[in-house]
Amino acid sequence: MVAVTRKFPRAADPHGADMTSLESIISVRGISKIYPGQVHALKDVDLDFAAGALTTLLGPSGCGKTTLLKIIAGLLAPNGGEVLVKGRKVTGPGPERAFVFQDFALMPWASVLRNVAFGLELRGTPEKQRHEIAHRYIEQVGLAGFADKYPHELSGGMRQRVGLARALAVDADVLLLDEPFSAVDEQTRRKFQEDLLRLREIERKTFIFVTHSIEEAVYLSDRIVLLSRRPGRVSQIIAPQIDRSGSPDEIRRDRAYLDTVEEIWQTLRHFVD
Repeated sequence: MVAVTRKFPRAADPHGADMTSLESIISVRGISKIYPGQVHALKDVDLDFAAGALTTLLGPSGCGKTTLLKIIAGLLAPNGGEVLVKGRKVTGPGPERAFVFQDFALMPWASVLRNVAFGLELRGTPEKQRHEIAHRYIEQVGLAGFADKYPHELSGGMRQRVGLARALAVDADVLLLDEPFSAVDEQTRRKFQEDLLRLREIERKTFIFVTHSIEEAVYLSDRIVLLSRRPGRVSQIIAPQIDRSGSPDEIRRDRAYLDTVEEIWQTLRHFVD
C-alpha cells in the first residue's frame, strides 16, 4: 500500500496555483463494511482527500468504490472506522457534501428548475433566491432554455446535467459523483469530462469521483486511488503527471496520459478474473 499523508504532492495544476501542500478536508480512518451474508465490501481503508482536488476511486467491480462513496456521504454506516469532514465525525448526510447519483435520482413530476432548486427548498431558501441560483447552474451545465422541461422530456445526458446542477446549487464543499457518466454514449461522456474540468475551474470545490474507466480517471484526476478486489483496500495511489493546458485531444494523445493509462491497467489486470 502507498503511504498516505496529510500533504498532497500534485501534478501541474490547471489553475496555475501552488498545489504542493493542500490540506485534507476528508479523512477516512479504518473503514470496513460488511453486508448481510458476510460479504466484506471494504476492510481497513485509510485515506485523506485534499481540499480542492479531484480524487477518483478506481478498481474492479465489487471492490467497494460506491460503498466507500456512500459512507463518506453519510448515506451508509460502516461496520468499523470513521469518516471525518473538517475534523468532525460523519454520522449522516450533511450540507458540506452533495451526492450525484448514477441513475440521476430526479423527481419525475418536477420541472428542471424545481429539481435543481430542491436542495435549496429543503434548506428554506426563499423562492426568488433559490430560483436565481438554480437558473445560474442550469445555464452553467449547458441547459439554458430547459428550466421548464420535465425529466421525461430530456435525454439521459441532459438528465445527468440536471443532477449535477442540483448538486452544485447547494454550494457544498465536496461533490461526490457515483459513475455519473456511465449511462451516456461515448461522445457525450467525453463532452461531460471536458465540462467537468471547466466547472471545476469555476467552482474550485473538492470532487470525489467513482468510475470504472481508466481513461476517464486519468483524464480528470489529480489523484487516483486504486482499490483491490473485495474486500476493497487501498492498493496504490497515483498522481497523474498530466499537462492539462492543451486541448482535450492533445491531452488524450499526450505520452504521459497514455503511459499512465497503461500503468494503471497493468496494475488492475491482476485483480480481474
